[in-house]
Amino acid sequence: MERFNKVLIANRGEIAVRVIRTCKRLGFRTVAVFSEADRGAPHVLAADEAVPIGPSPAKESYLVIEKLIGAAKASGAQAIHPGYGFLSENAAFACACKDAGLVFIGPDAEAITLMGNKRQAKLRMIAAGVPCIPGYEASDADDEALAKEGERIGFPLMVKAAAGGGGRGMRLVHEASQLKAALKGARSEAANAFGSGELILERAVINARHVEIQVFADEHGNAVHLGERDCSVQRRHQKVVEESPSPAVHPLLREKMGQVAVTAARAIAYKGAGTIEFLLAPNGEFYFMEMNTRLQVEHPVTEQITGLDLVEWQLRVASGEKLPRAQEDITWTGHAIEVRLCAEDPANQYAPQAGRLLTWRLPSREGVRIDHGVREGQDIPPFYDSMQAKVIAYGADREMARRRLVEALHELTVFGVTTNKDLLLHVLEDGAFRSGAYDTGFIGKHADGATLERLYRTSTRERALAAVALFHDEALRLSRTSGVDASLVNWNTAYSHAVTMTLEDRSGEAKVSVRPLTSEQYEVVTGEEKLEVSVLGLAEGVFDYAVAGARGRGRYLRAGDSLWLDLGSGARCLTDVTFRPPKSAEGAGTGRLLAPMDGRILRVETKPGATVKPGDVLVVLEAMKMEFQLVADIPGTVEAVNASVGGQVSAKALLVVLTPEAKPKEA
Repeated sequence: MERFNKVLIANRGEIAVRVIRTCKRLGFRTVAVFSEADRGAPHVLAADEAVPIGPSPAKESYLVIEKLIGAAKASGAQAIHPGYGFLSENAAFACACKDAGLVFIGPDAEAITLMGNKRQAKLRMIAAGVPCIPGYEASDADDEALAKEGERIGFPLMVKAAAGGGGRGMRLVHEASQLKAALKGARSEAANAFGSGELILERAVINARHVEIQVFADEHGNAVHLGERDCSVQRRHQKVVEESPSPAVHPLLREKMGQVAVTAARAIAYKGAGTIEFLLAPNGEFYFMEMNTRLQVEHPVTEQITGLDLVEWQLRVASGEKLPRAQEDITWTGHAIEVRLCAEDPANQYAPQAGRLLTWRLPSREGVRIDHGVREGQDIPPFYDSMQAKVIAYGADREMARRRLVEALHELTVFGVTTNKDLLLHVLEDGAFRSGAYDTGFIGKHADGATLERLYRTSTRERALAAVALFHDEALRLSRTSGVDASLVNWNTAYSHAVTMTLEDRSGEAKVSVRPLTSEQYEVVTGEEKLEVSVLGLAEGVFDYAVAGARGRGRYLRAGDSLWLDLGSGARCLTDVTFRPPKSAEGAGTGRLLAPMDGRILRVETKPGATVKPGDVLVVLEAMKMEFQLVADIPGTVEAVNASVGGQVSAKALLVVLTPEAKPKEA
């Protein structure tokens, strides 16, 4: 008997679009859900039906079980696919689906509960003979007990939230003096993210790789693994790049890790798609970290090298079918690499970025797959994860996949919000990554703060080309509106007059001098450099140019006095502020603490009348699932606090006002 023919996708963005695609291919009708922020989003338009579920914050929409069950009932859906994130690993949601007579396309609630708690999961894996990292897993451990056990385990060690994942509630502690603060921060972040402040400790495995095994099991007792994925390139314990196969895993090790992963799945009578995550030490030993009881973000790399559709497998298993293939029938061919394109600013502590996508141009190339759930003109809201797309490249070997991915990223263009594109290209071109000899410390070693600042700094060439594009675009506009030939703009009888512009970017203001030589050629002086730039074409968002005769192509967008420009390595936004009134002189700090982005207030660490010094934490803000500490920029006294715990704030909202510390009078 057929269990379902209509599926509600309890998620949003790229994973909702991706699940809908497979459902339609298999003939299942689909139902999307959407918050107020997602009205008209691509996943809503892709589904056969769509049901509104409330306000924009996830806690009032995508995380409300009753609304999702109600949407399924109202639409006539008989099954719910949770995607990943949100309620995908929530046992109460799985139970609610079952109680409502709905098929939950995922494992049973018992497996979710067991593996969703790192302490309980680790104890079960130890009992099953799965190798685990030495640590401390008491259920009632307070900070004092954890500190004592930390001394016993030794440093460095990891503090981990027992009830979560995704890097939240996790801290690497190098020495005893850091442990107290790490416990406090991890417990707070875990309680906010997962509703539980329970922590465990584990010995830190240094120079390890993060290698995970994809497993699948059905209700008939069959279980297989689909190979490994290397997810070692991470920032703040969140994955940035994933690839399969792992450069560090040889066939014998793959077989051994796969067998252990299947043993782990069988030990909990698992059903559906799951991932066993391991730390792979330099000596080849591997240790269980956790199990994700859902489809992974990085599942496309497995699909690319196996030729399988993992969502199809999920639907078939949930329908009561046996696994489509036995272990001996699963093969791996070629290599696949995936990067996560996020709306974030790596050079500013990876601060998430909300705003409007003014330009969204994706490459169409052989061997390249892009999973996304956004569209040009759409607003990126501050309420959800910062990932906007996944770019996956496949090749006959690793180097082909890497080259294809690099070229695809060069061509991909996003204007309106800052992204991590520059960082992704830097990682893929780095010698350590190209060699395959990298570990979980890659970002810290190869993309530190100074490197990120350099990557996101506007170059002389970018500034010069932006100035020329603005000047030339203005000439073309004048020509179109007034009938004056563009070559006559700025003409006089003596010589072509140079125009000095002031361009502002993320680093501040800079003077640029532009002198027309012909209607298409310009001499540009910026700083101490002089460049000769020819405009070969400037239309429909494409800027063809030549610098000293060498041809190039970039993407651009004129937005008022601002110009977005991407020469391939990442977007820059430069604004012509030549005629803006000068700013009033300011000291090193203003004493006015502003919200750097839209978000929600988690903690207020000060009050009116308090005396503070630069660097003191005043407010803790949550945005796109991350915590950000906002600190005092001057010494002084708190005059006013305009922030309350749980309150939503907009970017640039005034949170705290400081009265500067009185300077001593001169004698």
